[in-house]
Amino acid sequence: MLTVNLLRSFSLLAIALLFAFSIAAQPPPGYWQQRVEYRMDIDFDVVKHRYNGRQELTYFNNSPDTLHRVFYHLYLNAFQPGSMMDLRSRNILDPDSRVAARIAALKPDEIGYQKIISLTLDGTATQWEVVGTILEVKLPHPILPGEKAVLAMQFEAQVPPQIRRNGRNNREGIDYSMAQWFPKICAYDRHGWHADDYVGREFYGVFGDFDVRIAIDARYVVAATGVLQNPDDIGHGYGGAETKPARSGEKLNWHFKAEKVNDFVWAADPDYKHATLTRKDGTVLRCFYQPGEATEAWDKLLSIMDRAFDYINARFGQYPYPEYLFIQGGDGGMEYPMATLITGHRPLNSLVGVSVHELMHIWYPMILGTNEARYAWMDEGFVNYATADVMNFLSKEGLLPNRPPSDFPQRGDYQGYINFASGEWEEPLSTPSDHFQSNTAYGVGSYNKGSVFLSQLAYIIGPEALDAGLLRYFDEWQFKHPDDKDFIRVMEKVSGMELDWYLDYFVYSTHTIDYGIVSVESGARRETQIKLARIGAMPMPVDVEVTLRNGKRLRYNIPLGMMRGRKTSDARFGEFSALPIWRWVAPDYTFTVPVPIGEIARVHIDPSGRLADVKRDNNERVMR
Repeated sequence: MLTVNLLRSFSLLAIALLFAFSIAAQPPPGYWQQRVEYRMDIDFDVVKHRYNGRQELTYFNNSPDTLHRVFYHLYLNAFQPGSMMDLRSRNILDPDSRVAARIAALKPDEIGYQKIISLTLDGTATQWEVVGTILEVKLPHPILPGEKAVLAMQFEAQVPPQIRRNGRNNREGIDYSMAQWFPKICAYDRHGWHADDYVGREFYGVFGDFDVRIAIDARYVVAATGVLQNPDDIGHGYGGAETKPARSGEKLNWHFKAEKVNDFVWAADPDYKHATLTRKDGTVLRCFYQPGEATEAWDKLLSIMDRAFDYINARFGQYPYPEYLFIQGGDGGMEYPMATLITGHRPLNSLVGVSVHELMHIWYPMILGTNEARYAWMDEGFVNYATADVMNFLSKEGLLPNRPPSDFPQRGDYQGYINFASGEWEEPLSTPSDHFQSNTAYGVGSYNKGSVFLSQLAYIIGPEALDAGLLRYFDEWQFKHPDDKDFIRVMEKVSGMELDWYLDYFVYSTHTIDYGIVSVESGARRETQIKLARIGAMPMPVDVEVTLRNGKRLRYNIPLGMMRGRKTSDARFGEFSALPIWRWVAPDYTFTVPVPIGEIARVHIDPSGRLADVKRDNNERVMR
């Protein structure tokens, strides 16, 4: 059976690689990262849509630096007229319709805000200033290297109507989608503070432990990051007897804990249906949704995602947390540790698709904690690549009706990128997320081109090396904060090649790839000479297939000189003969095929389609 054999193969590969890499799975010399422990008590008023909070943050300064100030994110402050999110939405070339001018129209009882009532460091009052969505705190005494300190805060907040990610009363009738809801310490890493304003894109967080208590109207079902500590007191499908009908104003006190996460999300609605499935490995899957038009799809979701987890764990690394939640809420799909918010009025394939996409974000970047605000392509692009793979697996298993499997799952990402490449709106992938000049450039770049980055890397080093590299990357960098150079260094170790040029060209520039066949001519001694040209500015290794009239195929790989190596196998291209290097400064390249020209039917550059060649009509020469 396909499932058993395929999963067995991936499992054996994963075990072998984890054993081989166990010694290497250490951070680089000198690497450090901060750590946090949050304790929060929240008292929520569902009539006024407000809550009061007490937060105790233990901050571990593992850096070699002395910290004289700290910064917090106050995300809800973005939902006020005149905020940076509001101004950006009303002035960008192609506004996001979910935001548009909606923030500018919010009334005082609709705006989002987080107000700081008090803030102390180890019991001593601090000085602070709120600047938009950033709280700047001057400390009464520095936090020295190797020390820990306790920041104690009281705050109050108001939940805005659901506009972007968080909020109340979304378009599907979910009461509360509580994402980016608490004052969150900004990340401080080897590159310094990342006190980035909340303008519209995604996030970067410090790993740590959360202990969160939420008091809310007893009618509400709460879904949250972490594990509920008092299920028998709560009921609502978590454990014990179901909660009895609540008296007016009565509240339940929910208590959640989560370890080694970089954020905390929750949602609440009185009409949630709560379903669970416990996997063979003990992981508990939960979904929370309102019964209605999509009930049949939701009822099938957990069993399908159980199969998806099997594949993902073997292919990309073992899921490390005890639970995962699929929660109807938000404004589309958005990932958080151990959970996702997704809109739920969808047919089955769409519901599975958004669930797989957001689930893969737990790997990229929730476990592999890259800075999403700076490396969006390592977030959305890697997830697009993996989602296509997982959805194709589910299609092969017959779990997605009317969705046939593909021989090249990432083909759509290639086409999306190629259609956009070289246009006036394209920007380098290295552009920070909020600083793209258009939402389209961000979307096509981060999602499509980011996916192509991985798939095309398999073309360069071979798919077997890429698969091994992804597992090694997960093993070495889980619960850390890798950047693009850390990732490419892992791939260099696995492949034995130099790959910095690939990062420089494909991520840090908008140079495009275009190779073409110049000529196919008779040579001496019954041979044929084939001349190729590099037309685009970006150099690449080149696969060439020569098909003979008798049906035989001759396959050749031309490595790029600055790779200082070549792929040794390629399951998609097949066996090949290795040709001498093509130096990147040379505009053309000629090689000889040991057959007369009359026996050649066709010459084809990149028959596997994994080279992101923006002009493919010059890639093939059919002989007459």
